[in-house]
Amino acid sequence: MHATTPTAPPTNELQDIFGDRMVTGGAELDRVSRDESRAMPEGSALAAVFPESTEEVSAALGWANRHGVKVSVRGTGTGVSGGALAYAGGLVVSLERMNRIKLIDPVNRLAEVQAGVINAELDRAAEDHGLFFAPDPASAEISTIGGNIATNAGGLRCISHGVTRDSVAALEVVLADGSILRTGARTRKNVVGLDLTSLFVGSEGTLGVITSATVRLKPIAPGIPRTFRASFPTVEDAGRAVTAIVNGAQTPEVLELLDARSVQIIETYKPSGLPADGCALLIGQFTGLQAKQAAGDTAQLCREHGAREVVIAEGDSLLEARRLANPALNAQGLRVSCDVAVPVGELAAVFRGIEQIAEQHGRTISVVAHAGDGNLHPTVEAEDTPQGHAAAEVVIGDITRLALKLGGTISGEHGIGLVKQAELPWQLDEATLHAQQMIKYALDRKNILTPGRGI
Repeated sequence: MHATTPTAPPTNELQDIFGDRMVTGGAELDRVSRDESRAMPEGSALAAVFPESTEEVSAALGWANRHGVKVSVRGTGTGVSGGALAYAGGLVVSLERMNRIKLIDPVNRLAEVQAGVINAELDRAAEDHGLFFAPDPASAEISTIGGNIATNAGGLRCISHGVTRDSVAALEVVLADGSILRTGARTRKNVVGLDLTSLFVGSEGTLGVITSATVRLKPIAPGIPRTFRASFPTVEDAGRAVTAIVNGAQTPEVLELLDARSVQIIETYKPSGLPADGCALLIGQFTGLQAKQAAGDTAQLCREHGAREVVIAEGDSLLEARRLANPALNAQGLRVSCDVAVPVGELAAVFRGIEQIAEQHGRTISVVAHAGDGNLHPTVEAEDTPQGHAAAEVVIGDITRLALKLGGTISGEHGIGLVKQAELPWQLDEATLHAQQMIKYALDRKNILTPGRGI
């Protein structure tokens, strides 16, 4: 007997709902089938739909659940872990058209937004009310609120304001069977039932599809921000300075670190007068009425820890180098990067270990870091061949194991997705993995939502 190919389920019901907001092939389907990761889709999706309401997401998931069709969920596709890749014969649910800011409540410092709202656009809308949205990933100008919540994204301001979870008050979520769930409250205090909001934040589309969120806003600090840039002879010296700053009396709004190789790549990409003497850079910013004094005190602390040069400026100009890191590294061509985190006190040790790994493998590794919270993004330069890629992946594995050895984690903010799926057992024991899978089963009996990824 010959094996038969499963018959694709009829899509006429989806066509009736979405009309020209459903695609079944061509460039548009290809576009929404990928993210920014180094992983590739396993095959072509059956269709992609572009809902504009929670009810339309509900209808799409209800259809997929009835027919046992795998679902991938995306915003603008800025993820780097492979979580939004399309499944062969699957359904892509793109939330990019759910981009409405429904309400900004300056009295209670809240905003209600659809999942497809761009992070930076919410921040600018809040600014009109003297407020800001604290989560600030490097991709803030193009990434969506829903995607940032689904991965519990971090960013430059984490040291002062926490990760995305700390800014989420309530969620609207569509479960796998199409039912609509609402979590949390607009109040500061809420101890009614289980904390389902935290369960869905960081769940990477495996438990439900976040369609709307109520998020917390903060008042813009008075005065002029002060930014400092300190250059250090070694990245280990910079790491020790970070530990001293974090343990000091004044907490910066931003504290970022670039190793010497990253500085060189950024300066080549867009020359701006960065130090070209092989130094690592520590870049930080203070806000509020005491910003000038705090920046001056921290500059002195950097000098005491070996900084060769320290520059202080008003505003955000010195932060541009950090925001250029990703496009500069992308311009280098193929790069294999990872996202790990360690306790802040282990920064010097992890940088020393990464240098040893680079020497051991004969590979150039550049590192940028949200130094204030110990989150590193090492990038391994590799030849644009399968062999070069595979060799770089071995290096990434060694860096990840180093982070775990130092009490860290395999992902600080990018999520697990598909790229890090094999690494989960390195950090989580069998009982923990089983508990997560049982939660997944309780909410998604047919395993249609982002299966084989995240958890």
